[in-house]
This record gives sequence, structure tokens and C-alpha cells, in this order.
Amino acid sequence: MPVRPTFAPVLVVGAGPAGATAARTLARAGVAVRLLDRAAFPRNKPCGGGISMRALRRFPYLPAALSRIPTHTLRRLYLQGPDGESAVIESAEPAALMIRRVEFDALLVSLAVEAGAELVTGADVVQASQTSDGVALTTRDGRRFEGSIVIAADGVHSVVARRLGINPGWPAASLALDMMEETPRAALRDVDPSTLWVAYGYQGTAVALHRSDSRAMPEGYAYIFPKRDHVNIGIGYVLSYFRSKLDRAPYDLQRAFIDDLRSRGVVVGNSERRNFTPFLIPVGGPLAEPGRGRVLLAGDAGGFVNAFTAEGIYYAMVSGDLAGRAVVQGDGADPIAGNLATRYRRACDREIGLELRDSVSIQRHLFSDRQRIARFIRQAPRHPAIATVILDYAIGRRSYRSARRRLISRSPRLASSLMLQRAKFFARGLSRR
Repeated sequence: MPVRPTFAPVLVVGAGPAGATAARTLARAGVAVRLLDRAAFPRNKPCGGGISMRALRRFPYLPAALSRIPTHTLRRLYLQGPDGESAVIESAEPAALMIRRVEFDALLVSLAVEAGAELVTGADVVQASQTSDGVALTTRDGRRFEGSIVIAADGVHSVVARRLGINPGWPAASLALDMMEETPRAALRDVDPSTLWVAYGYQGTAVALHRSDSRAMPEGYAYIFPKRDHVNIGIGYVLSYFRSKLDRAPYDLQRAFIDDLRSRGVVVGNSERRNFTPFLIPVGGPLAEPGRGRVLLAGDAGGFVNAFTAEGIYYAMVSGDLAGRAVVQGDGADPIAGNLATRYRRACDREIGLELRDSVSIQRHLFSDRQRIARFIRQAPRHPAIATVILDYAIGRRSYRSARRRLISRSPRLASSLMLQRAKFFARGLSRR
């Protein structure tokens, strides 16, 4: 039996999926943990709200817990390319889980509290300092919290990461601006609530494609995520592309997107400005060092987002759980014995590091040439074996490494791109040591 740590309370900043999962993991291991968040729950959070079903296998306590909130599962995926090519992939069983963050996050927080975590709301952390003995956090209202370790799950603009110099900020090329609204079905609805609708390189009627050759395409995506009683509709672009190529306000793009969908008979109803919320997603891959000393970064704060699909909830929960485990695995007398940050980085790298780094390479490989996206979509229904590999991965029946081996054997160019990107990540990691 491992020795249970006996150190001072661990502070978890941010009670989203990463923070709440970390707090639950720690509390169930008998570690005193305070979960800090500037909001009170339930609170809304801009997000598409889609999770691959493999989350239910990775976190076996989730299926029973999800019975407390409304959910919606999907078996069909509609893919559309920049020039209108499309394909439908169907699964024999649910492949995607749709939730509303206002409900899902509150559920995860309740699971952490039930496990023994102490929830502190209204704690807007604005300052952080780290010493050899611990970490101190100061909130906007002047409160001070001290802990032996901090797990920072405070989002893409992590205050803890900035204040401690772990991540001064993401470059525009590593961020996506997601422009989304979550609207009740009474006002806006998709005509096929059984299908997840995704378009890559979406151009639309409001986006002028500034290109010097026919191979370029918009560096963005669009989606429709059906929920039980709501629908999430959004459009997003890499932030550097948005700033340099688009001259429309975010809501103008969103409204034009919904107008386009309505004219094509894909949705019924109108956009509602009050439900619209633009937000940023880190899509440049995880930080080479998602921790330092007594501080670990989880979720968006550490860049744990799939750059190609923009899925973040699953990776947030995994990174939060791994952060909690890294703390628990420390020596009881010295919580950072054996180098806590190294322990955490290696655990993340083993489970999700490869696929997240690959997702950046896949994004860049496909978005660099509109014909690559077109070929990808055209070939999807022609190769059911490949579609099955992807679905097995999404459902959790096949590991990423297994799916990766199968897919790159069919695409030598993609294999070369993945190898090149992996070398770049390795070089970046060495440069930061």
C-alpha cells in the first residue's frame, strides 16, 4: 500500500472539468483539498459541450453520475469540406455524448465535494507566489490561501501560470476563436438532432477567402451540436487567421453562419444574440512543461486540447486526474519528492501526449491544402474499415496508439508530417530545459 501524503492542503484553482476531477481524485485518496473558483455553481461556460464516449470507459463512475443531468448521445457524424463535399459516418453504438456545461460542471463539482473536497466559491485568484515550502494565492477581495501544492485549472488565460512564469501567454497561431451560441430548441433547432454536424475550412457567405492560390482555405471550422433541449451552433477560426484575414465582428460571422444553415434547410429558427459567447481555445498542443516545482497545469491552462477536433473536456478530465495522481504518488514526508512536475509530465505524455501532439500536425497537414480535406471527406465512406478504426477510438474500444498505427499505414504523407511535428515538439522541449 502506498504511503498516504500527510502534507498541507492542496489548492486546486478552477472548478471546471479539469479542476473538479483533480479535486475528486485527491479527496478520494484522503488528501485535504480546497477547490477554488471565482464563480458559484451552477454557472454557465461557453463550450460546444461534446465528449467522445471513451470518457465513460476512462472514468467508470461517470455513467451513473450522468443520470442526474440531461444528456444526449449521437451515432451519426456529418462531415463537410471547404468546397461542399460531404460524407456521413455512422456508428452501431453511441460515439459522442452531448452535455450542457452549466449542468455538467456542476455535476463534477458535486462529485468532488461528495468525495471530501472543500469548495470555495467567489475566489477570483489574481496573484500567486511559490517558495520551496509551498504556494500562496491571493484573491481579488484580499483573501490569502496557502497550500503545499497548486493544481492550476484556471483556463486558457491561467492567472497562476502567468504570475509564476510557467506560461506567459499563447501566441495567436496557437489559439482558436470559437464563436458559439447555445439556444433552446423552441427558438433555434437543427432539423436532424441525431447527427453531429462538422465542417472544416468553412468559408460561408460572410467569409471572403483571401488566398493567392487555389490550394489555400480558411483556417477554421463550424459545427452543430444537438443537445436534449438546446442546440449549440458555432464557427471558429485560428486567431491569427481571424485577425489577419477576416474583417467581420464575431457575432456577424455567427449570424451569417446560421442564416446560411437556414437557407440550406439545416436549421430552423433564428440566432439569439443573448446566447452568443465567443471564447478562446488553445490549439497549439500541450505545454512542453505543464508544471514547475509545486505547481501543475491541467486542462486548457496546460494546452490539453485536441487541435484538430477542438475537443477539450475529455483531455481536461484526464489531465486533472493525472495531476491528482501525481500528487498522491509523492512521498508522505515530501510531496514533491521525485520531482512532482516530472512525474506529472510523464504521465500526461504516456496517456494523451502523443495524440495531442499529433492533432496539431494533423490540423496543419490538412489545413495547408484544401484538397487534403476534400480527399479525407470523399474517402471516408469508401473505406469503412478506416471509419471503424476512428469510431472504435472515439468509443474507447481502441487506444489512440493502435488507431494511429492503422491510419498512418494508409497515408505515408500523414506519417511523414506526424514524424516532423513530433521532432519539432521534442526540439521545443529541449530548448526550454
